[in-house]
Amino acid sequence: MFEAHFQSFEDRGERGASTARVAALRAELKRRGLDGFVVPRADRYQNEYVPPCAERLAFLTGFTGSAGAAVVLNDRAAIFIDGRYAMQVREEVDTAVFAVEHLVEHPPAQWIEENLPAGAKLGYSPWLHTVDGAERLAKACEAAGASLVAVDDNPIDAGWRDRPQPPLGAVVLHDLRYAGEAAEAKLARVRADIEKANANTLVVSDPHAVSWLFNIRGSDVPHTPVALAFATVPKQGRPALYIDGRKLGNDVRHALEAIAEVRPPEDFEQYLAALGKTRATVRLDPAACPEAIARLVASNGGRVLRGSDPITPLKAVKNAAEIAGARAAQQRDGVAVTRFLAWFDREAPRGHLTEIDAVAALESFRRETGLLKDVSFPTIAGAGPDGAIVHYRVSHKTNRGIGPGELFLIDSGGQYEDGTTDITRTIAVGKPSADMRKNFTLVLKGHIAIARALFPDGTNGAQLDTLARQFLWRHGLDFDHGTGHGVGSYLSVHEGPARISKLGSAPLKRGMILSNEPGYYRTGAYGIRIENLILVTEAKAVAHAEKPLNAFETLTLAPIDARLVEPALLTGEELAWLDAYHARVRDALAPLLDAPTRQWLVAATAALG
Repeated sequence: MFEAHFQSFEDRGERGASTARVAALRAELKRRGLDGFVVPRADRYQNEYVPPCAERLAFLTGFTGSAGAAVVLNDRAAIFIDGRYAMQVREEVDTAVFAVEHLVEHPPAQWIEENLPAGAKLGYSPWLHTVDGAERLAKACEAAGASLVAVDDNPIDAGWRDRPQPPLGAVVLHDLRYAGEAAEAKLARVRADIEKANANTLVVSDPHAVSWLFNIRGSDVPHTPVALAFATVPKQGRPALYIDGRKLGNDVRHALEAIAEVRPPEDFEQYLAALGKTRATVRLDPAACPEAIARLVASNGGRVLRGSDPITPLKAVKNAAEIAGARAAQQRDGVAVTRFLAWFDREAPRGHLTEIDAVAALESFRRETGLLKDVSFPTIAGAGPDGAIVHYRVSHKTNRGIGPGELFLIDSGGQYEDGTTDITRTIAVGKPSADMRKNFTLVLKGHIAIARALFPDGTNGAQLDTLARQFLWRHGLDFDHGTGHGVGSYLSVHEGPARISKLGSAPLKRGMILSNEPGYYRTGAYGIRIENLILVTEAKAVAHAEKPLNAFETLTLAPIDARLVEPALLTGEELAWLDAYHARVRDALAPLLDAPTRQWLVAATAALG
């Protein structure tokens, strides 16, 4: 049987320990003269995936999701999660200790304003909250007649006896054939933006931006090849990279020292204070930068200039080398996924497969490419009712057999040096019901609507999001997640600023790669999601068009389960799109497959129209 190397199926939840750990935290807060504490799911770099030493929310509450927060007061506590984790949180968290609140609909700041007693002192770590986030907390405390108090050291750490050590993942240079642009050229573009903003220095607090800017990659956090580091880029003079030297081999250090000062992390705070003392104007992104950085500059006399991170939009628009790499990675990944789908179709009807078996098999097919560096996130693999849990993570405890008459949803991706992949397929095991076929086809219609969209240059994701939902809405159905997110180039599988969602305000620019993943989830029964990655491109010429138009090129190459399609619900144009997509998949992948898998692919991609 297959094995997984890049992901574990251990049950990480520690629900039973939360009572004692919350009691210990309250005792520590009392010792410090505090009446409560805010616990975000964050590290000093505001990463989505954080190293084990920064998993304070999981340690305290048992919740292992990638987004959330908790607030602990003397007499009550609450955990805040979004709709993706509505079921998971109740399995992992003791709701006798933590009330469950919605992160968006009833956010921590609102809960604090309603529950914090007048005169209370609420503690927080300024390294774990953004500038904007800390301001929201301060306003909530003020409205409650209380005060927000910054702490130098996190009180949770005082009771964390076996806390893991900080990571020391080796840093590697990201080859120019994959990066497509030298670090010196990137720095020149960033300096031009700094000058335009009338700033003296830019603080780069996002490790994804640091890694992109200096053309380096690392292994400090799971599944995202970033090196945990801060950087500063002055308008004139050499930039500085603040990174643990133990991560740097001689060749890497030599290459970095040719373009930047390489300094130890402990020098970063001293440098920020020194900048402040020179009355420098320091630009930072208040939505992403830890508040501690702004405090160090401002408290020493410097001026904080707020503005969105100029690197984020530069990183999001892929250059020709990155686009070529994405296409190559998608084809390679498509071969692995197609091998998996053929294997699954052969094995699942026998009734012996489990969710873990499927995850391990798919990872194994990807590893057999010889180029897989990691999975791009822990695989989501849900059989039957588990598929309705949007961010389900199978463990040995929850592992479920895959039975006939069910749907199996598998959402996965790979990290390759030339690109990052993310794909979801929903598979029928045995004969699907008419209800399954209808709802799958409604989701597919939304997926096709995004894939075929033509839109004026400057259109944002919120303006397109409705295209994916319209067919579900007509039946009173919907899904509680975005339609698509940006994807990095051998970086994070979730990348800003662009996304296709109700909140997607950033314009979609040519060269951006996003996901296209509408879904539908029937609690207790099944889940459906169809996900491909798409590239924003210039649209083919349209007669009499009065403005430039963009379109999407679908990058992902793997069959969509035709057994779940109800052709009568598709228009002629939708059927033509599906048949053309499957013909493209067949032409691109068939020459790279063994004979039995090729035969399976030919049948799986047969025209429906």
